[in-house]
Amino acid sequence: MLSAAPTSRRVLPPTARSPDRGPAPAPEAIRTGGGSGRDAFFDNAKYLAIVLVAMGHSWEPLTGQSRTAGALYMTVYAFHMPAFIVISGYFSRGFDLRPDRLRRLVTGIVVPYVVFETAYTLFARRAVPDPDMPVSLLDPWYLTWFLAALFVWRLTTPLWRIVRWPVPPALAVAVLASVSPEIGHDLDMQRLLQFLPFFVLGLNLRPEHFALLRRRGVRIAAAPVFACALALAYWAVPRMTATWFYHRESAQELGAPWWAGVVMTLALFGCSLVLVACFLAWVPARRTWFTVLGAGTLYGYLLHGFLTKGARFAGWFEDHPWLHSPPGEIVVSLTAAAVVTALCTPPVRRALRCVVEPRMAWAFRKEPAGR
Repeated sequence: MLSAAPTSRRVLPPTARSPDRGPAPAPEAIRTGGGSGRDAFFDNAKYLAIVLVAMGHSWEPLTGQSRTAGALYMTVYAFHMPAFIVISGYFSRGFDLRPDRLRRLVTGIVVPYVVFETAYTLFARRAVPDPDMPVSLLDPWYLTWFLAALFVWRLTTPLWRIVRWPVPPALAVAVLASVSPEIGHDLDMQRLLQFLPFFVLGLNLRPEHFALLRRRGVRIAAAPVFACALALAYWAVPRMTATWFYHRESAQELGAPWWAGVVMTLALFGCSLVLVACFLAWVPARRTWFTVLGAGTLYGYLLHGFLTKGARFAGWFEDHPWLHSPPGEIVVSLTAAAVVTALCTPPVRRALRCVVEPRMAWAFRKEPAGR
């Protein structure tokens, strides 16, 4: 998955703060089924998207000195978070308020959120260092905001399912949020509301919509579209801030007039959807060597942040100037891809399943027979 004017937010020193607090694929959001019932297309999409997430995080320290890195960063941030959210919405279509689904919501989203929000805060206390940094479950830090947002989005799913045309009102909510600095930042509410249309769109997609993206003409057209997006991003790097793509602040907080929030929200929604379509058009539909890794993207996402932030806090990009050269940028990108790939592997998932996907049957009452 997307700095803000502080209200009650925890503030980090400049070297510790990143304009990206990225997307996190939550377990229920990205799960397509178990065993042979998994869909290779979506597992492939999730793996490729999480690689882009990790690479985007690794590029952030390079964008200040490399226009090319800035263009790649801006292009990737235009679609990787929306892609995750669209997929999350698609696999949330069947969510209702049945007790078993609510239990999975708690074990699959709430528990990982509490665990990793606490873990990242304790990590930052030592790495920044900032021993007084509070653990605040209302103020998601770095990667965990998406879990909080998905929890809220998922709870509102039954409401969106009864609206005849839900995307326009969801987009209206996003536009209003973009011009409302008084919303505040509890649960990263700006992001929750500004990214909402992508989730609602996913709720309304069907398999045939994804099948359309597999057409030869769409796949061929995706290449020049991406090329144009990169060229536009290269032009825009010195002229605009990538912070617009994070959807973390209102227009006024970014120093722009209120109407810019309306324009940018609508424009970025359209641009992001086009790039999401192009990205999905290139995703293989068959099983590949990385298909199995699609089931572990939650692990890769939540764990790679410790390494990404650790590198920043340790000053690696300042201590090794060669990383800002083209060969260094390639090394950084390949390293990020390799690390997140390793974190998605079955051995890592087996080792950490009790933390990331806990079994908590003991915490819930059994439903009476016949219910």
